[in-house]
Amino acid sequence: MRDLETFARTGPSDVAIRVHDLVKRYGDVTAVDRISFEVSSGEVFGFLGPNGAGKTTTINMLTGLARPHSGEVWVGGVSCTTNIKAAQHLMGVVPDESNLYPELTGFQNLCFCAALYGMRRADRETRARELLSEFGLAEAADRKFAAYSRGMKRRLTIAAGIMHRPPILFLDEPTTGIDVASARQVRQLIGLMNKAGTTVFLTTHYIEEAERLCDRVAFIVGGRIVREDAVSRLMRQVEGAHIVQLALNRANSEVVDLLSRKFPELKIELESGTQLRIVSAQAIRTGAVVVFLETTGLEVTEARQIRPSLEDVFVSVTGLAAQEMKRERERMEGAKEAAS
Repeated sequence: MRDLETFARTGPSDVAIRVHDLVKRYGDVTAVDRISFEVSSGEVFGFLGPNGAGKTTTINMLTGLARPHSGEVWVGGVSCTTNIKAAQHLMGVVPDESNLYPELTGFQNLCFCAALYGMRRADRETRARELLSEFGLAEAADRKFAAYSRGMKRRLTIAAGIMHRPPILFLDEPTTGIDVASARQVRQLIGLMNKAGTTVFLTTHYIEEAERLCDRVAFIVGGRIVREDAVSRLMRQVEGAHIVQLALNRANSEVVDLLSRKFPELKIELESGTQLRIVSAQAIRTGAVVVFLETTGLEVTEARQIRPSLEDVFVSVTGLAAQEMKRERERMEGAKEAAS
């Protein structure tokens, strides 16, 4: 990590976002605890962690929506501490909850957002039509935002964030709470924007999303970054690992204990009431495991070899089970469903 003096001489073509010793407290709780990192121009950088880890607090400080207790933030070479307004003109911000107006149409919402950035009427109307078409919303342009589906709302919110063509885009949980097809469209749009040169900083609960979209990720737990690296380098940590997923008629902690005693060389995890996950540095003798389980009266309905993923790295680095992340995500989506 370069020192502050070195960074001050570095232009935005090199580093898009620079964070140094950032701290945020709420009363006695330290939500973000002396984090530091850099995001290079043109990359997709992901903040990955469970609910309450400090992801949204961090993104709010980077975009000027919250003030840090200490630390420094630069965006595009501009200090957010001393010149937040100039820095904000370089940013597109997409919050986890839509900030658009339900009584306005999709077209009107985009034009209003563009007006806030000083775009001329003719330019903002042209840009709005262009983005509505690119985001698959042209037919809904004159429909009120309140009548949009959740997936459509998410796409329009992203479009609003890039109306002024910002070089740096901040996305907070971009696909949480939307259907699978809409999530796929949003991920494709993020990829296209990045290919066009936009630097993307995103927070996510979705480990598979981070693996698919990001060049680099930071694992954040309890307000601290516990690991930061390129996804490709992180994946080397699980190269050679062997993983088998077993589906049973019944799975519980007793089954895990039984298998662990019989096969001590294997790491066995309970994924659900019907699934086990087996991990080993050596090839797994799946047949022997299945035969043993069946001799105990259990029925194995499926045995599937799984490719090691970023999820396995996350679990090994943080000690947090991916199932915990999934349960938190489901609770968040359930809350959003109830509120919509």
